[in-house]
Amino acid sequence: MRKTILTASLLLAAVPASHLAAQDADNPNDSPTATVPTMAPPASTGPADAQNLKAYVEKLVSFGTRHTLSSPDHPTRGIGAARRWVEQEFNKIGASCAECIKVERIARKFTGARAPDGVIVENVLGIQMGRMGWDHVIIIAAHLDSRVTDPLNFTDDAPGANDDASGVALALEAARILSKEKHDATIIYAPLTGEEQGLWGARLLVDTAKARGWNVTAFLNNDMVGNTLGNDGRVVDDVVRVFSEGIRSSESLPEAMARRGSGGEDDGPSRALMRYIKRTAEGNAQFGLDVFGVRRPDRFRRGGDHLPALEAGIPAIRFTVGVENYKAQHQDLRTENGIVYGDTIDQMDFTYLRRVTELNIEVVRQLANAPRAPQEAELGGAVTSDTIVKWTPVEGAAGYRIYWRRNDTRGWTNSMNVTNTAQTEVKLPGIIVDDHFFGVAAVAGNGKESIITFAGLPQRNR
Repeated sequence: MRKTILTASLLLAAVPASHLAAQDADNPNDSPTATVPTMAPPASTGPADAQNLKAYVEKLVSFGTRHTLSSPDHPTRGIGAARRWVEQEFNKIGASCAECIKVERIARKFTGARAPDGVIVENVLGIQMGRMGWDHVIIIAAHLDSRVTDPLNFTDDAPGANDDASGVALALEAARILSKEKHDATIIYAPLTGEEQGLWGARLLVDTAKARGWNVTAFLNNDMVGNTLGNDGRVVDDVVRVFSEGIRSSESLPEAMARRGSGGEDDGPSRALMRYIKRTAEGNAQFGLDVFGVRRPDRFRRGGDHLPALEAGIPAIRFTVGVENYKAQHQDLRTENGIVYGDTIDQMDFTYLRRVTELNIEVVRQLANAPRAPQEAELGGAVTSDTIVKWTPVEGAAGYRIYWRRNDTRGWTNSMNVTNTAQTEVKLPGIIVDDHFFGVAAVAGNGKESIITFAGLPQRNR
């Protein structure tokens, strides 16, 4: 990401000295800068363990198939056995942290082309309550179910090692580590069922969140995050793709037109979450990952469990490997013309999975101990040479950070701190509103920061 468009000298020239002096008199720390700060450094309670991740994937593969239509009752094979094991793991983690993680099962019957007789979709959730309760919720999701070539074939072995035992293993390992810490946000670890049949487990979770009034700050979907060998033989072990939408799928046509009129097509909450993840990776070199922020909701003409969250207006993204191996996705186990097909554990790279897991953990740790993002941010300054930024106050914020960038760039380049918690408006002299985009983040006393709320859109009913 480019760190600056305006140099420090140009920026200071654009903001009169009298303006800086007035700010300093009230708030000594409030001043524009020519760079965007890095994320607060991690306060890790221990790294993710590649051997743990491997053991989780091996156990999930051992159930033979985890197809949504497979047996809910068999003791050792099928989706029911896998769900019971996941519940046991959450209970084990909870027992080690004074029951800080509670298990809840939610279920509903779904019927569709891939389940013509209907099926009970059941999600096993690990819930770690935070100090803010249901007013600040972060979800780490993956899908528990697996499949082979025929989406209705629930009898043959479907190991689903990368798709998506890798994501479930990540969620379990994240629970093991984050359960050792106290957080402001409530964290939900969500292995979901029914993804391969129609994203049903995600729809069930999103409907539950809406019905219960959860305020979901972020939905992180991890789907295929443990493979580094591509279909064409290339190896990509230092990139993770993060998919995000620009214009919100939850917006009405007038809201979408208002976003278009403000130039905010690249700045919806999902895109802001993607940028947050990218900044987290850039600020912590130990992850060894380049976040490829893909400006699509998902892969071309494909989908995943974050899509129902986006439809409900929840900031959501998808983590996926840097390169996919299509011979190991949705394939019957077989060898044809010397080519081996199937999503088996020998295709996995657990060092890579560990790094993606640690990135997820740090993103959640940052967000879970930051305030919620401002609900709205407004702009003023039309037909003037100055910009006024206003925002709604955020409970628990120790301050705010105003961001801006020239509107021919994609990444934020400049920022300004506001440490007066009663202040919800700033004037940026010499920064022309026509030529720049703006956003506002809430900042906690510990330095952790919310995602950035894009400024200049009309208020919307959430």
